[in-house]
Formats: sequence, structure tokens, C-alpha cells
Amino acid sequence: MKLTHDLIERKTGLMILLVILTVSVGGLVEIVPLFFQRSTTEPVAGLKPYPALQLAGRDIYVREGCYNCHSQMIRPFRAETERYGHYSVAGEFVYDRPFQWGSKRTGPDLARVGGRYGDEWHRIHLDNPRDVVPESNMPGYPWLARTAVDASSITTRLRALRGLGHPYTDADIAGAREALAGKTEQDALIAYLQGLGTAIKAR
Repeated sequence: MKLTHDLIERKTGLMILLVILTVSVGGLVEIVPLFFQRSTTEPVAGLKPYPALQLAGRDIYVREGCYNCHSQMIRPFRAETERYGHYSVAGEFVYDRPFQWGSKRTGPDLARVGGRYGDEWHRIHLDNPRDVVPESNMPGYPWLARTAVDASSITTRLRALRGLGHPYTDADIAGAREALAGKTEQDALIAYLQGLGTAIKAR
């Protein structure tokens, strides 16, 4: 046994190959079964892919780096569920590319923020967070209210997502640009936030 270890440690190429092999097998054993578990690949009851306006809002959420301070993952602990609501389940996120799970919480978790506040509250909060939460250290995003949503690529995005398995209809795709007409980036971001976590709430 000692001889084998000595051989592996002296031959760098062999050691690299064995490490890659070990990591690959371990990864496959952990990841592949998840593709066959219904709970991780099937959407929860009532979950639908993001409508065009919410999808555009999600892109703005990612672009502005909101995920750097806000997670969307409620852990199954009493302290978390009492504060935020039902813990997060994988089936809620099958239409998220990329998903917004994480553990960074400079600000509160947003997994169940949908419907918790009115649209006007969100408008004030995005313009200047301290108007509604005096102790907040979140920056304001007033330019979102003055910037029209870019609808140039929304049809292409929905088609691409349908190719990845999101159940968008021809009508959804055809009406996508019209759904964004006259909307600001603030409107889109609020629409996205108002939809978060509502599939589980509805259940």
C-alpha cells in the first residue's frame, strides 16, 4: 500500500488523473440522481414561467446585482419560516435561469416578498429606500422609473426559453413586445418582485 502511495505522489500526472477521476465519480453520484427525482425537476402546482414583463424585471434584478444582498432561499428552520414563510423548495425554481438561491443577506430574503407590499410601496422603496425603511443601507434606484424597458430581445428570449422546456405558447411569444410597451424598468422589476413566492402561497 505504501509503495502505491509513493508511486502516485511521485508521478504528478498520475495523481492529477486520479484526482479528476475521483472528483468526477463523486460529482456524478451526487448530481445525476437529482435529474430523476420528480421533486427537483417538476414545477410545483400552479407554477408558470415568467410572463414577459416579469422576465424583463428579473433581468433587471440580475443586472443591478440585487442578488448580492438578497437571497431567495428560505431554509427549513423555524426562525426562517416564522419570518419569511414556507421554506423554499426546488420545484419553485425550475424556470429560473440562473436561480437566485444563496446565503448572502445584507438585506432580507425575497423568496416570499410577492404580495407582501403594494406596488406603490415598492416604487417609493426603489426610489429611496430610507423613505419606508429608515435604517436601510440599500442604495436608491430612481433611474429605473425614467428608463423604458428594452423590448428588442424579449421575443427571442421567450423562444430560447421554450426550447429549454419552458411552456410558453405562441400567443405568449407573439404578445411579449406588446406586454412591455410603455413600461419602465421600475414597472418590470416590481412585477418580478410581486410574483416571487406566490406559487407556494397559493397552495
